[in-house]
Amino acid sequence: MPIYRIEGVTPVIDPSAYVHPTAVLIGDVIVGPGCYVGPNASLRGDFGRLVLEEGANVQDNCVMHGFPGTDTVVEVDGHIGHGAILHGCRVGRNALVGMNAVVMDGAHIGPESIVAANAFVKAGFDCPPRAMLVGSPAQVRRTLSAEEVRWKAEGTAEYHRLTRRCLESMELCEAQTEVEPNRPRCDGGTAKPKYQS
Repeated sequence: MPIYRIEGVTPVIDPSAYVHPTAVLIGDVIVGPGCYVGPNASLRGDFGRLVLEEGANVQDNCVMHGFPGTDTVVEVDGHIGHGAILHGCRVGRNALVGMNAVVMDGAHIGPESIVAANAFVKAGFDCPPRAMLVGSPAQVRRTLSAEEVRWKAEGTAEYHRLTRRCLESMELCEAQTEVEPNRPRCDGGTAKPKYQS
């Protein structure tokens, strides 16, 4: 994976974390225990510090960056969906930022909250715990139910498992030219999309 030191500051990756080989980490990046960083994620710690606390995941094509002297933090078990952008913000413990959402400087996403896909969270926004944020600009739509928080935690647990699966078995290979008989499936776990019962 491309790892770059800048001005003598080198990214740190806990040995129990998985960072995909196509992800790019630059400078002041700290990836904590059990974290997952997906393909093509860009964590640019060339201005502010970027921190992934234990069990956080940052999925494919996400961007993390910040202004000089700021910290961009994903707290314990934070879950950052595909293509999301975090800039100088803080995502609370066990919160979820949906696919292609943007969270701007000085914004704080409260613990156990969900930022809907494609939402735009303005700079300085302060989100309470267990909130559902929707729209552009994002607004608190309602309080999440215990069932919704449980569903989110199940999804994050699957990313914890994915971290271990990747560390144990991910390897570069050549594609096959034909589908083999009785082709196995990857072990996708038990989490279900919210629209299913």
